[in-house]
Order: sequence, then C-alpha cells, then structure tokens
Amino acid sequence: MTTERYWERFHPTTGTRPPRAWFRSDAPALDLSGDWKFRWSERADGPLDFTSASCDDADWAVLPVPAHWQLHGYGSPAYTNVRYPFPVRPPLVPSENPTGDYRLTFRPPAGWRAYRVVLRFDGVDSCARIWLNGADLGVTAGSRLPAEFDVTDALDWSADNLLAVRVHQWSSGSYLEDQDMWWLSGIFRQVTLLARPAGGIEDYFLRADYEPVSGGGTLTVDADVPARITVPELGIDVGIGQPVTVAAVEPWSAESPRLYDGVLAAEGERIPLRIGFRRVAITDGILTVNGRRVLLRGVNRHEFDPDRGRGLTAETMRQDVLLMKRHNINAVRTSHYPPDPHFLELCDEYGLYVIDECDLETHGFFIAGWRPVPDNPADHPDWRDALVDRMRRTVERDKNHPSIILWSLGNESGRGRNLTAMAAWARSRDPSRPLHYERDWACQDVDVYSRMYSSHTEVALIGQHREEPLEDAALDARRRAMPFILCEYGHAMGNGPGGLSEYQELFDKYPRCQGGFIWEWIDHGIRVRGPRGEYFAYGGDFGEPVHDGNFVADGLLFPDRTPSPGLLEFKKVIEPARIARDGDVLRISNRYDCLDLSHLDFVWSVEEQGIGKAAGSLTVPPAGPGESVAVPVPDIPPVAGEAWLTVRAVLAADCSWAPAGHEIGWAQMQVAGAPAPPAAGAPALVTAGAHGIRLGPGVFDPADGTLTELGAIPVQGPRLDVWRAPIDNERWFSSEPNELAWKDLGLHRMQHRVDEITAGPRELIVRTRVAPAATRLGLIAIYRWAAGEAGEDALRLTVEVSPDGEWPLPLPRLGVRMAVPARLGKVEWFGLGPGEAYRDSCRAARVGRFTATVDGLQTPYVFPQENGNRAEVRWAALTDRYGAGLSVAGDPVIDLTARRWTSEDLDAARHPADLEPGSRIWLNLDHAQNGLGTGSCGPGVLPAYRLAAGPAAFTVTFRPLSG
Repeated sequence: MTTERYWERFHPTTGTRPPRAWFRSDAPALDLSGDWKFRWSERADGPLDFTSASCDDADWAVLPVPAHWQLHGYGSPAYTNVRYPFPVRPPLVPSENPTGDYRLTFRPPAGWRAYRVVLRFDGVDSCARIWLNGADLGVTAGSRLPAEFDVTDALDWSADNLLAVRVHQWSSGSYLEDQDMWWLSGIFRQVTLLARPAGGIEDYFLRADYEPVSGGGTLTVDADVPARITVPELGIDVGIGQPVTVAAVEPWSAESPRLYDGVLAAEGERIPLRIGFRRVAITDGILTVNGRRVLLRGVNRHEFDPDRGRGLTAETMRQDVLLMKRHNINAVRTSHYPPDPHFLELCDEYGLYVIDECDLETHGFFIAGWRPVPDNPADHPDWRDALVDRMRRTVERDKNHPSIILWSLGNESGRGRNLTAMAAWARSRDPSRPLHYERDWACQDVDVYSRMYSSHTEVALIGQHREEPLEDAALDARRRAMPFILCEYGHAMGNGPGGLSEYQELFDKYPRCQGGFIWEWIDHGIRVRGPRGEYFAYGGDFGEPVHDGNFVADGLLFPDRTPSPGLLEFKKVIEPARIARDGDVLRISNRYDCLDLSHLDFVWSVEEQGIGKAAGSLTVPPAGPGESVAVPVPDIPPVAGEAWLTVRAVLAADCSWAPAGHEIGWAQMQVAGAPAPPAAGAPALVTAGAHGIRLGPGVFDPADGTLTELGAIPVQGPRLDVWRAPIDNERWFSSEPNELAWKDLGLHRMQHRVDEITAGPRELIVRTRVAPAATRLGLIAIYRWAAGEAGEDALRLTVEVSPDGEWPLPLPRLGVRMAVPARLGKVEWFGLGPGEAYRDSCRAARVGRFTATVDGLQTPYVFPQENGNRAEVRWAALTDRYGAGLSVAGDPVIDLTARRWTSEDLDAARHPADLEPGSRIWLNLDHAQNGLGTGSCGPGVLPAYRLAAGPAAFTVTFRPLSG
C-alpha cells in the first residue's frame, strides 16, 4: 500500500462512481451509523496497519458516526472567517495534519448476494481514503458532497467485513472550503451500504414544468434504464423519456408547496416521487416562479448544532424548517455548500425557496482585497477538474427538488475561468434554473445580479437601474437587465441588526430588488460547561492561535435554537399580511406572492393601559396577491386612558407547520391618548437635616445632590450616563467602529463634577459637568428635583443636558443610571414589549402591559453586550415579592434597562457565565440610545437613528411603593 500524499493532489478524488441523484427506494439499504473504532494521530502519513483484519484495535477509542472528532476530545475546534489556519501554499498542507483512522466490522445481509453493493458517504471532512477488507477503494474530497464506491467485488459473504477509513483534517480541498465556520473534521453525515438490484435505477432526472397561463403541467422523466412513471392523482401511467402534458395542475411554491405522489418503477426498483410542478424564469428582468414575481424573505443557513457541529439530526433539520416558516421566512441560501439531502426534502414538503450553493469558497486568497490572485483556484487551470467536479456533484445530487430555484457556483472565490467552466456545465445539464454567484459583479457567468451588504442608498440606485456602470457596455446592459438579490444583508451579529425595515421598503418599491437573505440563521456557539456554568464558545476559546473571535456568532437563533430578538424583528418586517388604518377603515394589504388571504383570520382587541376592554373578529375579503382591501374600523368602547387597537392576522386552520391561531402579522393603532395629568398640587418644601436634604419622599446627599433614599428604599443616583457595553456592530471590525472612538475619548470612564447645589425652598437644583479625562469636551447636566406636583408621594426629576464643545461622534446613550436593592427583581411596565427594542429595531415590539423578572429581561448574546432595553415605557414598577419597591414614569416615555450588573461589568465579560449578580439592580432610564445598524458586516446606523450630542431634556417621576 502506498503512502503517497494523495491528499495534496489538486483533485484527489479517485475510485468513486459517477455522481447521481440522491433518493430513497425499495432497494435494500444498511445504515452503518453507530459506534466505530477510532484512532487519532497528529500526522497524515501514519502506518496503514489498520486496513488489515489482523490489526488489534482492542485499545482503540470508540467514536460515533456521524460526528466530528474535535467535539469528542480529539484535537480542538478552530474558527476562522477569512484566513486559512495554515500556510497558503496550494495545494500543500502542513505535515502536522490531524488524521482519524476509523474501523467498522459488519456483515452484509445474506439476501444481498444477488445485488451489486455500493458504499455511500454523504459527508466527510475534508479528505478520506477507504478500504474494504484490505482492498483500496479510492479517495474522496469535497466535504459536503456525497461519494459512492462499488464494493461488490470486495465483500466477503462468509465472514465479518472490515471497513477502514482514513480521514485527514487538511487536504487540497481545504483551500476550497474556507467558509466562515468552525474547522471540524470527520465522518459527519450518514454512511450507507446500498444494495443495487439488476435492472435498478441508477439515476433519474425529473422535470415538472408549469404553464402559468393555461394552468397546465408537463412532466418529463429521464432515467438510465427503461422505467414507467405513475402519478395516480393525475392519471399518469407512462413510460419515461417523453413529456407528459396535464391539462390542469396545482403549482408548487413556497407559499403553497403542492406535491403530487408518484412512483418511478423499473424492472428491479421502485422509487417514490414527490413531484412539484413549477417554472422558474427571468422575465423582463424579474425573477419569477410560476409567472409571478417573487420577493425572497430569506436567510443564509449554515448547518450547525452546538453539540454535534454540522452533524444534524433529522429532527433538528425539521426544527429549523418549522422555525423558518413560523417566522414568515420563505427562502434559504445553503451557505456555502449543499446541505444534508434530508433538509431539501423538508424544503420541498413545507415550502421554502432554495439557492443551492456549491461547496466552494476560497476567501483566504483575498486577505489584501479582491484583486486577482494568480493561484486562486477559481482561475488556476490546475484546479479546474476539482471545481467542475464539485458543481457536477451538487447539481446531480439535488436536481430533482422543486424547492431549488437557483444554483449557486459558490461564495467569495473571486472570478476566473474555472467558475466559467462550472457555469457552462450547470447550464448544459439543467437550463431550467438560473445561476447565482455573488462575486461575479460584472455578471459574466450568472443570471441574477447579486451583492452582499450593500447600503440602502446603493440598493435604491440598483432598483432604479442607476448603479455604477461597468466599463464593458454590453456587460453593463446585460447586468442592468437582471433581477437584483442581496444574497447577504442584515448581519445578525449580537444585538441587531438594525435598519431591516428600510431595506424592506426598498424591496417593495423597486420591482428589480427581489429581497435577500439575512446573514445568518444560527449562532455557531459550541456548548461548553465550565466552573461558572454553561456557555457557548466562539473563536479563541479553544486556544487557536489564528481565529476570528465571536464573528461566528452572527445568527437569528442562539446556538440552542432559541429565537433572538433579531428573528422576531425580521418576522415583523417581512410579514406578508399588512394592516394599517386609513381614516375610518383598516386597509389590509396582501404581500404574498401567490396566496390570497382566505387562509387567514383577522382578530382585533382594544386595551386600555394594557388591560383588555373589547375583542372581536373582522370580515376580510380574500384579497389576491398584491391587492389590498378596506374594512371598517371596529366599534371602540369608551375608554378613559391611553388605549390601543391591535389587529392580528392569524392562521384560520391548522397547517403542516403551525396550528390555527398562529400569528402571521399584526398592527397597532392608538385610539385614545393618555389623559391629561391632574392639576399640580402644592410643591413640597426642601428641608435639610442631619441625614441629608429631604424633598417629598426623597433624601439626597448634601455633598453631591444624588438621591440616597426613596421612601424606605435605599438608592444610588440617578446620575447622567452615556455609556453602554458596545454591541458587535460598534466594535473594532465594524464599518463604524464607535467603540474605539468612544473609548479613545473616554466615554466609558466619565467623571462627574458637581458645580452647584441649590436647595429650596421648593426645588432642588444640582448643576454638574460630566466629562472624560484628557479632553475639553463635556456635557453640562442640570438636575431639577421637585415633589408634590404629581402627588404627595411623587418625586419628579427633569434633566437638562447641553454639550460643551464640538462633539465629533454620536453618544452611545443619553439618560440616567441608578442602583436599587437586588430584592426588587420583579418588573412590570406599560410600554413597548414584551421583548427588547431599539431605535432602528423596534417593529416587533407592541404597546402593552408586561411583566418579567430582572433576569428575564436579559438577552443572553453569545458575546455579552448592550441588551434588554424596553422602549417607550410610560411607567414601570420594580418590586420585591411583597409588592414593595418603586415606580418610574416618563413624561411621556423613557427607555428602561434593568440588570444585576453594571454596563462596565457587561463590557468586561466575554461570556454570559462571567456575569455575576451583585447586591444591587442597576437601572438605566434613557432619553435615547444610539441605533444598532448592521456595521459588524454592512452599513452602520442610518442617520435618522444616530444619537447626536445636542441639547436635550427629559423628565422622570419616581414613587415609592409600599406593597
């Protein structure tokens, strides 16, 4: 046996069968998943003794298959976004090349002797060599692509068979798989032994076309052997090879995923089919499905589980699809490789449009920019066969799924002749689907114009066909005639993204702009149980010398698949049923692509001060796609306080992905304002005593004028506060690295100077200057305290702020911070909720009366940062278990944050487990905060949401609560 370094060939794959469609049939199959014997070593060229049955593996470890060995204690996970974690010298890789040797003994079923037998690997990272009973079967590379080997002649029917597999972490294929994710190795998808009957079907290509004008369908099936196709529901029972026309069919779409059950039968095999008739076309510069423009409300989806890495279970894949459907998502880009085939079956069944992406990314060749690189695999001739092979295996495996509407050549690999060859092959094999590839900005090889993280301004220009012209006039004209897709936007890293609604407005306004895909679906945090508790690890937590930190945690789901506030915001922004008040009527707009509104019920409720007063349902005509209808505003009962009408669109009946009553969209309309405040009472007198200055229910420190007691509650503050723990969209890698500027200026260490305290007779005035060291900039803050005007037990604070000097940057926040006892852990408020909300990410929050614990207000971002803000709060109460505590009220509103640690503690933490509750709860009562943006990868905060340092005033009223 040779130890030649096959893993360093440009195209190491040998011995595999031709790629073909992935399918299930009545032919026998044996799942080889389970416990395999395993030996790990640090080099790739170890002895091949394990391929022999005489090898003693009694002291070997046991490793489950599918699995990644790093998640079972062999080596460590490593995360990089762009940079290769090894020297770039293609196709060579380090001699220190972690390698896993696998052994499994099995007996093929006795009844299989009449069959040819095929061994299939659905996913092995990154390169594997396979032996059966000592016979060298071949080599596979292309981690997320299947490889099959004919093992008929190598099987022993009279004894146990030894399957031996050597898997290398690094190979030439690693240069093609630089895909912004954890580097994880091993056999991570299913391994199957397939019995292939004589006369069986090796491959087939099913095309089910839909004619939008006539409503008819055409079914064409090609296979490698004579076969018949039957579709009982359509009366089809014909031989393959010739188109079969059906006068009327129900088309498949993401909104109505109609599948017809059929069977493809040959002499030796029957394959169950799920047939979706649909037509994908680009018509007059618009991407259409079944003749209608589609608006992609999509997400990029890496395969990930915090415990299993990319080795997902069927249940986890189903959970992903159900979560997507329940959050109004209609499309998935399989970034940046073909997913487990079962996921595509789920997309067919439940209805999701798919951009199926080839297993290709060479981002690490472009650290210095996107200029041409001579040895980039996209253009170097030595890599051509490997790249075309990956595209061929992608298309052949997945070609029969109606959910796939676009093929993608890969991601972030520059431009080159090999991509042109991939495109040519895909077009020749499947002309029915357009081609996508984002880095082809001149659109030489693709059919849609795709960009990532374009600003709102640029998207608007593209929507108007006014983008920056290309030098080549013909290419420029071709590109301008293409539909436009943001294959990545709205980087969902940490707290955010902001600005999604403004993107959606552009998609609605310009037909050419056909939506996009949020980056990304899930945070890739690896579950770790440490001395302080469980947390999710990110880059650098495993000692990697080269890593990209928490850039791997940029999803709409937390690693445990809990929806983040960003997912809830996205659901609201993309809701397909929109409701708005237009005078005396409610205007209900249908933003579906093909469904009318008959599957929805519309229910309404009226709340006064967050308490229900009336409810009912609306009769809404079944408006078609793009249409709107007007219905009368329901009768509103008399109310005395602030009242809101809420109208919700919910599923009228159970469906495959959600029960009846599941909310699709909603809107709120204020129907009564807050009542005028009662007439001001007599102001309370300011008195001075041995324990401080007393004003109404408050006691103040005579040295600095801060409140020390409110009734029986000890407090600290409030004082002006401008600092928040920076969010990922503000950190050093952001397009707006405000954290660097803020900390350079010293906003995280502001000093408070009391210039004057004026006590009495009926007002306490504290004049201060709040400023960082080493600069002349500052903020003049005047605190005006009064009592009695809003009630005998009320203490009213007005804060007037004016900048001192020319501030060159926005403020993180502007408000006051104070501390109260830790026992006040119950929170009730009337304002936006129930979740967190910020200036440019608040569409998912509605006005109501909500309760939570202080702990429950926290959002556990994988990397700790500003979180938990409740916006537009009219009033809030913090109480202990007996109901004693204090209330705060805005005039008219404030933003509220309550946590058991300071912003400085939050800033210093690297994982939520680092945060230890203290003896106090820290309250931030804010006039405003800076917006969120999507600057961690994309545009920063839009101008309307930036918090400029300018004159401001806000008022808060405090009351003690006795319980």
